[in-house]
Amino acid sequence: MKNIDSHTHVNGQSVYLDDIPLIHGTLFGAAYGSPIAHGIITALELEDALQVPGVVRIFTYKDIPGENQIGGIIPDEPLLAEHHVHFCGMPVAFVVAHTLEAARAAVHKIKMIIDPLPVITDPREAQAKGELIIPPRTFTMGNTTQAWQQCTSVFEGSVDINGQEHLYIETQGAYVVPQEHNALRIHSSTQGPTAVQRTVSKVLGLPMHQLEVVVTRLGGGFGGKEDQANMWAALCALAAWHLKRPVKYALHRMEDMVMTGKRHPYAADFKIGLDASLKIIAYEVTFYQNAGASADLSPAVMARTLFHCTNSYFIPHVKATAYSCRTNLPPNTAFRGFGGPQGMFVIEAAIALAAEKLQLDACSIQKANLIQSGEAFPYGQVVQSEAANCWEKMETLYDTAAMREAVKAFNKSNHQYKKGIAFMPVCFGISFTNTLMNNARALVHVYTDGSVGISTGAIEMGQGVNTKIVQVAARIFSIPTDKIKINPTNTYNIANTSPSAASATADMNGKATLIACTAIAARLKQVAATVFGTTNIIFENEQVLANGESTGWDWKKLVHEAYIQRVSLSEHSHYATPEIHYDINKEKGHPFAYHVFGTAILEVTVDCLRGTYVTDAVKVVHDFGASMNTDIDRGQIEGGIVQGIGWMTMEEVVYDKEGRLRSNALSTYKVPDIYAVPKELLIEALQTRQDNLAIFGSKAVGEPPLMYGIGIWFALRNAISAFSPSANIPFTTPMTPEKVLMALHSKKATGDIHQHAEKASYLGINH
Repeated sequence: MKNIDSHTHVNGQSVYLDDIPLIHGTLFGAAYGSPIAHGIITALELEDALQVPGVVRIFTYKDIPGENQIGGIIPDEPLLAEHHVHFCGMPVAFVVAHTLEAARAAVHKIKMIIDPLPVITDPREAQAKGELIIPPRTFTMGNTTQAWQQCTSVFEGSVDINGQEHLYIETQGAYVVPQEHNALRIHSSTQGPTAVQRTVSKVLGLPMHQLEVVVTRLGGGFGGKEDQANMWAALCALAAWHLKRPVKYALHRMEDMVMTGKRHPYAADFKIGLDASLKIIAYEVTFYQNAGASADLSPAVMARTLFHCTNSYFIPHVKATAYSCRTNLPPNTAFRGFGGPQGMFVIEAAIALAAEKLQLDACSIQKANLIQSGEAFPYGQVVQSEAANCWEKMETLYDTAAMREAVKAFNKSNHQYKKGIAFMPVCFGISFTNTLMNNARALVHVYTDGSVGISTGAIEMGQGVNTKIVQVAARIFSIPTDKIKINPTNTYNIANTSPSAASATADMNGKATLIACTAIAARLKQVAATVFGTTNIIFENEQVLANGESTGWDWKKLVHEAYIQRVSLSEHSHYATPEIHYDINKEKGHPFAYHVFGTAILEVTVDCLRGTYVTDAVKVVHDFGASMNTDIDRGQIEGGIVQGIGWMTMEEVVYDKEGRLRSNALSTYKVPDIYAVPKELLIEALQTRQDNLAIFGSKAVGEPPLMYGIGIWFALRNAISAFSPSANIPFTTPMTPEKVLMALHSKKATGDIHQHAEKASYLGINH
C-alpha cells in the first residue's frame, strides 16, 4: 500500500501550520531572546519597540495569569525570563503586532541590560561544579571491581560526542484562535498535543477542557517537537487570551536554530576488559550529558543512554553511571534515538580501541560478544535476540569476507585514496522507558454509508503512521482503504495522549485502532449471525460470508442493517502495552515490549590529500519482524541511515565559550544532501515470525536505523589508519573533512608520513 499522503504532498494540498487559512484580525508574534547566555536582568526597555508602527502589545512574565513555568519532568524552565537568563536566545518578551514584519522589527528595538555571570558550556565542568539536573543514575550487573582480575586485556579511553540540529523542514510554531466561553483552539506543530494542552493550562491557569489542541501533520519533528513545541504554543496562547484575537508565530529558521535545543552532546570515560577469547568480561562507563539550561527531557534521554550502553552485546559485569549536567546552552531535547545512539557510540569506541591495541579487526570482538536469547541486559530484561541471526545473514548475503579482502587489496595498490570498512550491530528497545506513557486510544466511527473515520493520538510527521492505521482498519473490516479517513489529531477527540515518539506510535495507536475495529466488527458479525443463522461470519473484500459462502450482502448493507437495529457503529478503545515494568529504585525490570536488531557493513573511501570522503556502501540486514508496509519501512530505514551518517560526519553544532551558537544557519551547519547518500544502499529483511507485541508483528522502524550510521565514523577511522597506522584519531564526533585531514597528517603520524617518500611524491606534497 502506498503512503496515503503521497499524492497531496506532491501536489501541494497537504495542510501544515502555514497552510491554515488565517482568520480576519489575526495578529503575529515574535520572541525576544536574551543576547547573553547567563546573567541577571537589571533593566528591560520596551519603549522604542512599542513605538514601531503596527505593534499591539509586548508581553513579559508579569502578564502571565497562571504559572510562569513550562518544565515537564522538572519545573525548572520559565516561559519568559524573570530576573535571570540562562542561555542565549532564552525568551524574555513576546511582541505581538498586526504584521510579522512589524513584530520582528520591534524585537530589534528592545534593549536589555544584563549583569553577566560565568558561562558553562562543558558538561564535565558542570559536573565538577555540582551543576546537575537530577542526581546521577547507575546501572550495574555483576561485579566490575572483581571482574578486572579475570581480564587478560584492559583498556581505557574518553569520548566526546557532538549534538545535532533537528532541522525539520517546518520550523516550530503555533496558531491560537479564541473560541466562545473563554476557550482556545491551538494549532501547534507538536509531537505531543497533550503536552501542549497541559503547558498552556498551567501558564494561563485554565482547565484543560478549555484548550483544544489540533494537529493535522508536521513537516518533520525527529523529537524536536516532542517537548519544545510547548513554549511557542504557550506564548501565542498567552497573547490570544489577553487580546481576544487570533495570534500566530512561526519561527524563522535562524530563530529556531538559536532558541531551541539539539541532540544532547555527551562526554564519556570508559574502561573495557577482555579475556583471551575476546569475550568482554567487564565494562565501566561514565556519561556526562550536556542537558543545557533546564531539564526538558534530559532525565529520560539520560535513562535511555544507560539502557543502551551495551548495544547488542552481552557483558556479564557492567557499571554504567550517567550525570545530567546543567550548562548555559538552550535546553537539549529528544532526538531520533533519544540518548541510545550516544550510549552505543561509546561501547563501539571502547571495542575499536581494544581492537587497535590487540592489532585485530573490531568485528572479531563485536561478533564474539553478540547477545543471545536468554541472556540479560544490565537493567535486568532477558532478551529474545536476533543479533547473531542478523550478523550471520549479513556475512552470507553480502559476502563480507570478500568485501574486507577487496578493501585490503585496494589499500595496498592505492596511495592517495584509502578505503575503510566497519560493522555496526544495533539493538534498540521499543517502548517509552517511563512505563505510564505506554498507552493509547482510538475513536472509530463507521458511518451508515459504510465509510470509516478514525481518530487517534498519533501525529503524522512523515513516518507513515496514518497509512499503517488505515491498513489496520482495512484488514479488520476487509474494505478498500479509500473508504477510511484518518482525522487530524485533536485533544477533544482523543485525550491524555502520549507523544508520537519512542518508535512506539504505530504500535500503540495501531493496537488501539485494532481493538476498536475488532469490537465494531464483532457487533456487525452478531447482526449477520442473527440474520443468517450461523456464527461463522467473515468479511472478505467488502462481502459478508456465512459458512464460507456468499450471503448476497455486502459491507454497506450489513452496516445499514446494524444501524436499523440500533447497534453501535462507534467504539472508543484503550490500549496499554502489557508485560512492561521497571523499578527505578533497583534499576531493574522489563522496560521494553521488544527489541529491534540489525547489522550493517559500511564502506568508505577517503581522499588522503584533501581529507574528503564518500560513502561507498551501507549494506544492512534489519529485523523488521513481519513488516506490514515494506515501502514505508524501507523509507524510514534509508532516511535514518542518512541522518545517522550526517550526525557522524558533517553536522557540527558549534557554540563559543560565551554560549553563542556559531553554526546558526545553513551556511555554517551542513546537513547531508544527495551527494552524501551512500552510492550503494542495500536493505534486507531478516525473515522471522517470532511473537512480539508490535502491531501485526510489524516491528517499529523509526529510530533503530539511525544507529547504523554510527558505523561510518569507524569506517573513516579505519581508512585513516590504513593511510597512517600511527595516526592520532581521538574519539570525537563528527568526523568532518577537516578532522580527517588533521588526523591523516597529525603529529603522531608525522614519522609515518615521512617514511612514505614515494607516496608523498605521488601526491605532490612539498615537504
